Amino acid sequence: MPPWRFADEVEITVRAGHGGAGCVSFERRRFKPRGAPDGGDGGSGGDVVLAVSAGRRTLRAFRYRRHFQAAAGRAGQGQRQQGRQGADLVIEVPPGTLVFDAASGHLLQDLATPGARLTVAHGGRGGKGNAHFTSSRQRSPRFAQPGEPGQERRLRLELQLLAEVGLLGWPNAGKTTLLTSLTAAKARVAPYPFTTLDPNLGVLQDDEHEPLIIADIPGLITGAHQGRGLGDRFLRHLQRTQLLLHLVDASQIDERHPEAQVEQLEAELRAYDPHLLDKPRILILNKIDLLPEDFPLTAVLDTLRQQGYRGLALSALTGEGLEELKAALWQEFESRNYEPEQTQSDTTSDSNPGQTAGH
Repeated sequence: MPPWRFADEVEITVRAGHGGAGCVSFERRRFKPRGAPDGGDGGSGGDVVLAVSAGRRTLRAFRYRRHFQAAAGRAGQGQRQQGRQGADLVIEVPPGTLVFDAASGHLLQDLATPGARLTVAHGGRGGKGNAHFTSSRQRSPRFAQPGEPGQERRLRLELQLLAEVGLLGWPNAGKTTLLTSLTAAKARVAPYPFTTLDPNLGVLQDDEHEPLIIADIPGLITGAHQGRGLGDRFLRHLQRTQLLLHLVDASQIDERHPEAQVEQLEAELRAYDPHLLDKPRILILNKIDLLPEDFPLTAVLDTLRQQGYRGLALSALTGEGLEELKAALWQEFESRNYEPEQTQSDTTSDSNPGQTAGH
């Protein structure tokens, strides 16, 4: 993948600093030719820490640098001077980063909140100087400890975008057009499939409601859960969303079986992660401006609602029906009083908790 593309998964190697060696030294003063041992201890190595920065949006920076080394501790010196401790290395990651141990696949922590920190590699302990080993039976120790090596580990970082609303649908369903119509996002729009190659984010806001972050992922195709197309790489970004907007091209729908396109996409979601179907969804029939005058739109919506779908019809291009969708979004979040997604602790291994809800 070119380095300028959206980066949401990467492996890195981190190594904490080695501890400094202890010092072998003896006090030397005038009229005291046989001075006592005074070798100081070495300083501890620096830790490697991951810190969430609100200014980061992707893992792109890690495509240029995959190895990280914290500073080593300084060696001890005479006159019982302890070596300086190595500085910690702080690595910034975007909110929503899942940190896995690459060797075991175990989830170390879900770094979802700006300011959250996780120490992923501990620095080595500094060695003891010879002054530390003085005793009544050992008056002049001529040895010291070497510093301990810093911890080294391989990590897999996986980004899940933090958004309240997720847009999904088949290619060319109008997801990006809807995103740009609802928000100030400046995403690329073109009249052909697979225009969206990377996830896009936008913010729906006004003076009366809390802002909502909306994520648009590339279009899915049949077999996406098996790696076909682009959608399987970005389906993970829907796992944090609290509401899904399922877009269907109304001009391509079969009025006799309007649920056919919906059921096909549901099958892809179920194969990837059944919990996605537990999230509340709103089914949107887009591109109604392309429908012929005799198309039974009202009857189609009634059929879908009778089957349990919450359906709306609109045109993201002309703006028809957009205000109704905005009102439905505000009402959904205000009536349900959604709580922020619960982050995973460093002892949690299940990174995809489900949320139970209906269509």
